[in-house]
Amino acid sequence: MSALTEVDPILAALIAEEATRQQESLELIASENFTSPAVLECLGSILTNKYAEGLPGKRYYGGNEVVDKIEILAQERALAAFGLDSATWAVNVQPYSGSTANAAVYLGLLQPHDRIMGLDLPSGGHLTHGFMTAKRRVSGTSVYYESIPYKVGKDGLIDYDDMERLALAIRPKLIICGYSAYCRDLDYKRFRAVADKVGALLMCDMAHFNGFVAAGLLENPFEYCDVITTTTHKTMRGPRSGMIYMKQALAQRINDAVFPGLQGGPHIHQIAALATQLREVATPAYKEYMKQVLANSRALAAALKAAGFEIITGGTDNHIILVNVRAFGLSGAQAELVLECCNVSVNKNTIAGDQSALNPSGIRIGMPAMTTRGMKETHMTWIASVIEQALAFGALNAHKGVAAFREAVEESAIIKGLKEDVRECCRKFT
Repeated sequence: MSALTEVDPILAALIAEEATRQQESLELIASENFTSPAVLECLGSILTNKYAEGLPGKRYYGGNEVVDKIEILAQERALAAFGLDSATWAVNVQPYSGSTANAAVYLGLLQPHDRIMGLDLPSGGHLTHGFMTAKRRVSGTSVYYESIPYKVGKDGLIDYDDMERLALAIRPKLIICGYSAYCRDLDYKRFRAVADKVGALLMCDMAHFNGFVAAGLLENPFEYCDVITTTTHKTMRGPRSGMIYMKQALAQRINDAVFPGLQGGPHIHQIAALATQLREVATPAYKEYMKQVLANSRALAAALKAAGFEIITGGTDNHIILVNVRAFGLSGAQAELVLECCNVSVNKNTIAGDQSALNPSGIRIGMPAMTTRGMKETHMTWIASVIEQALAFGALNAHKGVAAFREAVEESAIIKGLKEDVRECCRKFT
């Protein structure tokens, strides 16, 4: 077959353009990372040609002898990455994403309209944990199940006492711990005690912090939870897919929910890519990488705090830094735009008390990607300076309408200068 440049030069040019953007940008989105050539090779392999509905040894198609070996290898490495005993734990490596993994757990373990409790989205939870507002049920989880969220307190930390009071009042069938924008470790022992009091199952969504768990840098949810879901990119640095770890007693119900409950044929190229990344996760080099992610995150949080930013909870235990930019005179959407014009990628993010996810008060910053590129603690003061200078300019124009604000930012000599500084620095990190 011909190369993409011959078959579709327009698309080839767009991919090359994106490659340049990634190379010349500070990638500070907490949910993104740069995966390895080995992972990319699997994703672009002939495995994408194969249909393989069902589990290894129980397929609905023929010709899966090799595919079975690949999926079993992924399962074995998935258990080994977290030191799990196959007599106690099973793992499903077929979910297309973390959201699908969560949906499969709910489908397998709950009935429609059962009550669940997850961390509220403005408090740092994820959409799939049951987010809803006073006006509408936003996520599918809140449509099909009765979602009653727990929240953080004024200090930005989970209010475990309030969570327990709420659980005792509503008696949920499932309690979800885990987060999308929370900067601290979790008290699994407390979650387990509450779940036991109300007879609930306990699920952990460790999509953001699985790398820290594998490296022994955060508390271990496997000691307390019945089910654990995760994505496989973010800190794990693998392909974009999902996994479900479950106690053996729950495996049949959850496996059936994945297929045929929600999905058709698994993406074998993704599973192969996951298998090779899980091999890396078990290495000492990966653990050193995760230690550096934590060191960089804490150094950047300290540098931003020194520059006058309000850091939610005052710091971080993981890779996530949540910044209140309202205190700096901007909305999260404005801050995201200003930084993007400087080749700095972050995402606007709600913080406790926000009413709109599109016009929030915060930005979320993470260090997995630039740590992969080779940055160390010594670079964090410079990153904080770039952010401070960019947002200081943005604050001067924050009163303007959307179009005028964008124009002012895009035409600014200050912003253009910062963009060139970022491009020059990032070219040094491959």
